[in-house]
Amino acid sequence: MRVPILTYHSNNVGGNDYADNDHVALAADLKRIRECGRRIVPLARLVDVLDGRLPESEVEGAVAITFDDGSWFDWYDLDHPTCGPQRAFAGVLRDFVAETREPAHATSFVIVSPAAREILDRTCLIGRGWWTDVWWREAEIEGLIAIESHSWDHNHATLPATVQRDQDKGTFRTIDTYADADAEIRQASDWLDAHVREPRAGLFAFPYGETNDYLVREYLPRHADEHRLRAAFGSEPKPLEKSSDRWNLPRYVSGFHWRSSDELARILQ
Repeated sequence: MRVPILTYHSNNVGGNDYADNDHVALAADLKRIRECGRRIVPLARLVDVLDGRLPESEVEGAVAITFDDGSWFDWYDLDHPTCGPQRAFAGVLRDFVAETREPAHATSFVIVSPAAREILDRTCLIGRGWWTDVWWREAEIEGLIAIESHSWDHNHATLPATVQRDQDKGTFRTIDTYADADAEIRQASDWLDAHVREPRAGLFAFPYGETNDYLVREYLPRHADEHRLRAAFGSEPKPLEKSSDRWNLPRYVSGFHWRSSDELARILQ
């Protein structure tokens, strides 16, 4: 089993070309995935294979797709202030399904805290209320995009305060105590279970793709009955294999690990 997991950020709109716009990249990549003879499967199916619930044949020749952060650009077509109309990630997936009659699915790892998202909407976007969770239930009902955890507040550098004890922000490596990890990870699971769907698949993506030994070796494996996660995903650029570390599974990130359709084809092949 060697399955690439491809990651996109819908807030990445710096122009309207492949290399600086993840919406353009996603649309092109879906076609390239098909041209390379790969099929798209839900991320949770990979974890089911790791768990032994499904045979490896269920993900043979497959690719999984993930989105990070969970802003409105995942779900709604929006008029970007400098780059013009942008087709939402959800719309890009629907267009692919309508054109090819083949299934598509993605998992959106969302920043969970409503208060944090309200501030990030102003500090990272343009303050138009484009980072609320009003679409998350709708996405789950449609079944096109699954909603999973990207932590409580991302320990984001632009927030005036985060749950990190020393306010050492802008990295997830400083989440290295039980109290900080529980506030970032278990608290996010509790909120999503109460407001979106329960039970969820129980998946988590590390903010910034960053982790540390405490999270991978201690908190995540030893407190699973509390945080209720089944797997966590980082950003090491390699395919997922049966032997991959359950608590730091690899993902390729658009714009970092590939910057053209041809570079993606090399990953897929």
